[in-house]
Amino acid sequence: MQPFGQVPAYQEGDLTLFESRAITDHIAQKFASKGTPLTTGEPEMKVWLQVEVNHFEPASSQLGWEQVFKPMFGMTTDPAAVEANEAKLSKVLDVYETRLSKSKYLGGDQFTLVDLHHLPNIQVLNGTPTKKLFDSRPKLSAWIADVTARPAWSKVLAMQKQ
Repeated sequence: MQPFGQVPAYQEGDLTLFESRAITDHIAQKFASKGTPLTTGEPEMKVWLQVEVNHFEPASSQLGWEQVFKPMFGMTTDPAAVEANEAKLSKVLDVYETRLSKSKYLGGDQFTLVDLHHLPNIQVLNGTPTKKLFDSRPKLSAWIADVTARPAWSKVLAMQKQ
């Protein structure tokens, strides 16, 4: 289903999608009338979706790999990689701190896919020394407390423990 032989992939009739953000966007639009609307159609929201995928995700994923997943596989964390990616992530989080002084959520004043896409890497990094980068920014820290306290996220975490 996925031309690169990876996950995720999603099939619905003749439609096949294979990038997580395309999948979540499709599902959010298809089921917009059920639950929390996760898209606004606003250009500003689309910009912040791109910020997440191009700036937050690369550095945060590398930090998760180095600090959580490498040790799980018996590999050694590379302190230089951690330092370099914390510097990259710190710059992103400075921008987020400024953004969150102007809006409740990253994509605007309502919870959207922008916020949702951050949750997995935030969850991974909350158990690492990198959490200090979140904690040192009050607006960001409050946003993380808000988005991670959502009932749906609590359900996701509960399912992971099963």
